[in-house]
Amino acid sequence: MQKNLRKNPNVVTKPTKENLKELIAEHQPQLKSFISKRVASKKDAEDILQDVFYQLTKAVNTTMNPIEQVSAWLYRVTRNTIINAGIKKREDELPVYDDDSDSDVLENFSEILFHEEETVPSPETEYLRSLVWIELEKALSELPPEQREIFELTELDDIPVKEIAESTGVGVNTLLSRKHYAVLHLRKRLAGLYTDIISS
Repeated sequence: MQKNLRKNPNVVTKPTKENLKELIAEHQPQLKSFISKRVASKKDAEDILQDVFYQLTKAVNTTMNPIEQVSAWLYRVTRNTIINAGIKKREDELPVYDDDSDSDVLENFSEILFHEEETVPSPETEYLRSLVWIELEKALSELPPEQREIFELTELDDIPVKEIAESTGVGVNTLLSRKHYAVLHLRKRLAGLYTDIISS
């Protein structure tokens, strides 16, 4: 018969390397039921349960921040893991945008903004550059901070999306989604200026 260490609420069992397997066996059924009621996929539930016990094992094997009440700790970690898994799942399910299709937002202005073939740019070129940069800055200032940041990093600083994802911890798909909305806004805002330039 399996021991029920939670029968007496006054008894607190501290996790140690010696009783770790026993604690996992004791709490597994309750945690599995707890997770299954909050997660649709059986596979996701299993992954979350394994992650929780991995975190318990990791915590027991370190001397920092010892766990005083294992049951309360496990349920707190489980809730947080479920929340984090839900956030990641929603991000992964966002529409996938082709980065290449968004990378041409400045194509129409590239010759004006970045062309350095002329040793001494003409006054007209300098004026157009200034005008485009001013309008681009205005359009960027209208964007939410996270959309502006990903656009500037990829288009102006030429940093790959994967590199940004690794340094920020934000998923590639989420970053591409933010950039896509930024591009839509900028195309709309700069369309009139481009029309004025080519028709002048």
